Amino acid sequence: MTKKERLKKIFPILKEKFGEPKAALEFETPYQLMVAVILSAQCTDARVNIVTKELFKVVKEPADIRKMNQETLEKYIKSTGFYKNKAKNIKLNAEMMLDKYKDIIPKKLEELIELPGVGRKTANVVLGELWNIREGIVVDTHVKRLSNRIGFVKNDNPEIIERELMKFIPKKYWFVYSHYLILHGRDKCIARKPKCEICEIRDYCKYNEENLKKSKINN
Repeated sequence: MTKKERLKKIFPILKEKFGEPKAALEFETPYQLMVAVILSAQCTDARVNIVTKELFKVVKEPADIRKMNQETLEKYIKSTGFYKNKAKNIKLNAEMMLDKYKDIIPKKLEELIELPGVGRKTANVVLGELWNIREGIVVDTHVKRLSNRIGFVKNDNPEIIERELMKFIPKKYWFVYSHYLILHGRDKCIARKPKCEICEIRDYCKYNEENLKKSKINN
């Protein structure tokens, strides 16, 4: 089965299962979304939402971060992990937002990734969630794991995975593809012990195919 054939089988199943997915991160302003995605690195969305519930009471726009000293910001975001580095990047980000973009979040990926703390993943999330702009595919740990297991890619490098996926996934599906794989990764295709026996897409998944072959050989 080719990658395109797998996609044609799997995508409708995930679409029916998850419908129109909504952002897991909670925010009110575009800037808050960018901050939340920066905080989500090596951290769960659930934990980020707990942290930002308090942080976003005082932070709405970049100017609010510029007024806050780094030590105070660190206290707010400590439980997200790597908090010192994240706080430093968020502070630098807020400065560059004023100096380079007059506090308006740019709508181009190449401009977004110039901001401290913003890589391709963050930029793609911001562009997709705020303006439905598709310049790439969000590749987080779930998307990386599932894309490999399903048989779409055979690589652990997020940028290479993104390029490979973009070759055969229609551009109109780039953003929602990531949403579906993230949700399915949390629900069935979990990291340590995927629930293949009750997985909706098991018949089109390479990981499941290989496990069935091994089982037949052993029996």
